[in-house]
Amino acid sequence: MAKIILGIDPGIADTGYGVILDEGGKLTCLAYGSIKTKAGENLADRLIQLNCELDIIIKKFKPDLSAIEQLFFNKNVRTALIVGQARGVALLTLKQNGLPVLEFTPAQVKQAVSAYGQAPKKQVQKMVKLILNLSVLPQPDDAADALAIAICALNSRLCPKS
Repeated sequence: MAKIILGIDPGIADTGYGVILDEGGKLTCLAYGSIKTKAGENLADRLIQLNCELDIIIKKFKPDLSAIEQLFFNKNVRTALIVGQARGVALLTLKQNGLPVLEFTPAQVKQAVSAYGQAPKKQVQKMVKLILNLSVLPQPDDAADALAIAICALNSRLCPKS
């Protein structure tokens, strides 16, 4: 049975998204990109924009499953709080649309696509390109990460937990 998976890499300036289709192990990239908000705009307005654009993506692709990256520790507390707010809006939007949500650490995502939890961004991009048979490296980084998150979710659902 075919499954559509939506991966989200949350951020306030750029929230990456990636949508993949799994047809019995054959993976196809349906879409990827970045929801960009303007620096200097009111934070609440930026969060509303993220909610609206993510809602449009969900309604367009009708995913069966979603996955989002967990926050990593950030030395800049202000940045971590703002990214956490964007992540909260993304989680809310996913749940308002009735989607199951899986959460993964950056290391789990890197491990899922590159077999190395400390892989550099370029290696993750190259592996995503290879796994999804893309003609070019997915850009921007946030979108490539979101595709990797979707792949990670698919792998976690197919593999029994130990």
